[in-house]
Amino acid sequence: MSKQISADKRKLILEGNLIHAILMLAIPVMLNSFIQSMYNLTDTFWLGKIGTSSQAAITLVSPVQNILINFGAGITTAGSILISQYLGAKQDRQANSMANHICLCSLVFAVICAAICWISTPSIVKWLGADADIYSYSVSYLRIVVLDLPFLFMINLYTSVKQSQGDTVRPMLLNLLGVLINLVLDPLFLLVFRWGIAGAAFATLIAKVPSAAIAILALRRKNQLIRLDFKNFKFEKSKMASIFKIGLPTAIGGSTMQLGFLLMTKNVNAYGTTATTAYGIGNKINSIITMPANGIGSAISTIVGQNFGAGNIKRTDRSYHIALRIGAIFLFVFGMLLSRRFIAEPIVRFFTSDEAVVPLATDFLSIMAMCCWTNAFYNVTQGLFQGSGHTMITMAVDATRIWVFRFLTLWFCSSVLKMGVESVWYAVVVSNATSALILYILYWTGIWKKRTVKIDRETENSAETETHTCTS
Repeated sequence: MSKQISADKRKLILEGNLIHAILMLAIPVMLNSFIQSMYNLTDTFWLGKIGTSSQAAITLVSPVQNILINFGAGITTAGSILISQYLGAKQDRQANSMANHICLCSLVFAVICAAICWISTPSIVKWLGADADIYSYSVSYLRIVVLDLPFLFMINLYTSVKQSQGDTVRPMLLNLLGVLINLVLDPLFLLVFRWGIAGAAFATLIAKVPSAAIAILALRRKNQLIRLDFKNFKFEKSKMASIFKIGLPTAIGGSTMQLGFLLMTKNVNAYGTTATTAYGIGNKINSIITMPANGIGSAISTIVGQNFGAGNIKRTDRSYHIALRIGAIFLFVFGMLLSRRFIAEPIVRFFTSDEAVVPLATDFLSIMAMCCWTNAFYNVTQGLFQGSGHTMITMAVDATRIWVFRFLTLWFCSSVLKMGVESVWYAVVVSNATSALILYILYWTGIWKKRTVKIDRETENSAETETHTCTS
């Protein structure tokens, strides 16, 4: 049954109505992104009940956690891209083999990173400039949450494998299970057991364990089109080379970007705990605003991957333009509404009752919402380049977005215009818009049409096809 469903979705992606295909993939991804963000949103909400210092601690160390997550996500993103292209070329057995290679890479990376980060946490937090209560809160939270990396990566592997086949509903349901567990455990650990910020971290860790176990069991079921099976596993250097060729730029770009976020947080921390808390709340709400762009970008990555693997460049281009229109129009309307202070302020007050934090966070949210439509250009075009395997381009744009445009704008606004903490708000908006424009210009150069990985577009009907591998 599962194989039939996968075949139907592949046919829709390769031959069916593109609007239907985009919405079929994007809506569950949007919901899934919202569900995943609920981990941090739930922590932020309940920690707001016990003090601003706890919220500031999470804001301070979250970028460290995100650096590790984004670097590991480069591996699973590569898997999703390569599996999609194999499926588009109807190389199903090669897609299966690729999933097994991705699984091994993810597990090894997750265990090593969790161990290193746990040991170095005190030094990292001290380097960030934390002291007193914020230092102790940050160390407690980060040391616990990094232990969930192996479980998180297994969930991400499941998401990548399913999304490459056009199935975005099951990953959404799997993450929903974890969030529901977290929703119960957060108030229990924080308010009943009074474990403080460590309770929020333990709730997040424990919530991911059942989802990871289900993910592995589901991927090993025999009726799956793509499944994990190491019984006759054969290590292939060509597949590992493809993973690193596609995944390493994504990993470096994502982690470099998060390192930039980390330094941004350090800059904000110089303005005090109130500013850091406002920055954290604004970013979390903004992550919800931009979910449609993220969802459509992920959908396009899958559609582009399969059609690119099938050699259908015209359909790839058409799907990009349809997705871009959908995302830009939706975010423009939604952003204009949310940028109104009488709407933005009540949303901010949901996360904090601190009267010093509310106006700062409201200003940040209003400014970002007004310009959030540029995220559609950024995410959808990024999905096009990733789906076609041009992750070196997305890496370069990700890095320059933070390290060049954001820090340059921050310096100009704070040092030349003397705008104070508002310099941070405008640095975020200007850097996002500039990077979106650069990606859009790069699209028109047509560079995305060039192949980065060789995929033979033949049906696996013979022993000769069985030997085809992904080569650089």
